[in-house]
Amino acid sequence: MAQSNNYYDVLGVAKKASQADIKKAYRRLARKFHPDINPGDSGAEERFKKIQEAYSVLSDEEKRKAYDRFGDPRAAGAKGFEGFGDFQGFQGFETGGGGRGFSSFGDIFSDLFGGGRRGAAAEPPQPRAGADLEYHVSIPFLDAIRGTQNRISFSRHAPCDTCGGTGSRSRTSTVRCSTCEGRGQLDQRHGAMRFSSTCPACGGSGTRRVGDCPACGGTGSTQKVEKVSVRIPAGVNTGSRVRVPRKGNAGSNGGPPGDLFLVVKVQPHPVFSREGNDIRCRIPVTLTEAALGAKVEVPTIDGKAWLTIPAGTQSGQKFRLRGRGAPSLKGGRKGDEIIEVQVVLPTFESERSRELLEELGQLEPQNPRQELGLR
Repeated sequence: MAQSNNYYDVLGVAKKASQADIKKAYRRLARKFHPDINPGDSGAEERFKKIQEAYSVLSDEEKRKAYDRFGDPRAAGAKGFEGFGDFQGFQGFETGGGGRGFSSFGDIFSDLFGGGRRGAAAEPPQPRAGADLEYHVSIPFLDAIRGTQNRISFSRHAPCDTCGGTGSRSRTSTVRCSTCEGRGQLDQRHGAMRFSSTCPACGGSGTRRVGDCPACGGTGSTQKVEKVSVRIPAGVNTGSRVRVPRKGNAGSNGGPPGDLFLVVKVQPHPVFSREGNDIRCRIPVTLTEAALGAKVEVPTIDGKAWLTIPAGTQSGQKFRLRGRGAPSLKGGRKGDEIIEVQVVLPTFESERSRELLEELGQLEPQNPRQELGLR
């Protein structure tokens, strides 16, 4: 049965198919009918050319519009294809047996099988950055609020001093890779398919170093213990990460080193606690201060301050000191200090003190439990 010349039929897709569906169908059919998979099959070769021809039109929006309007672009009088050239470029393609180059779509091996272009030298290995490192540090509460300088000692992979990070016995001398003969790639055959892959011996560079560095064994890096002084900014909290650039593990192929990250843990404080950028604390006040009101001294992260306690203050009541909290790591206004008052009942060591308290109770006009229906 003769094959249809309709490009949608050739790829087995509907006329309203999306570009993703067209590409998926093309790749599936191209794998199936590629000449390297069907050696000596002229029918598969013709089908493969037809598939390529159909895909070249349907994968291009402008060509596809013109095709939908005028039909076969090779038909006499077809308009709208003048700017797309003819289709005689589909005559040849490269096969395992050595056909003519199929340049319209680049290398079919690269597109379908993920291999490199046959006979072409691979690019040299790309520089890769080194791995980042983490170092956990515990600092006092007030140091976290105010900022501090911390000197740490840590271990990392650093570039080898002997070879300069090249891993070679000589920093400059290289020889042609004998495995791939300097091409950077190796030809491979899997059944009827033949394609190229990066040479594992030289990593695609086509050259190999002369001997391994005796200091690092060819790795290009050695384990070192370093000491650095790190500035921890004001306002850090537990879980904050402080970045120290280029103090991580060494990179490879000339890549930069990674970074070092200090992970902060803030030690608890006997007076203060933190909630976001607000500082919280509790202060005791006497019964007389709470009842009559007073001006009392309170602690802050910047020293001492005065707080006015109004008459009738209840235990657990909170007061706010604006701008007395922790600084924000992102800049802007500081947090506040929130002070919770705790009324401390006196202990009566004399009979007179007890009598005065009883007299005060008799003067109390209201039972605070009365609203609950209690006596």
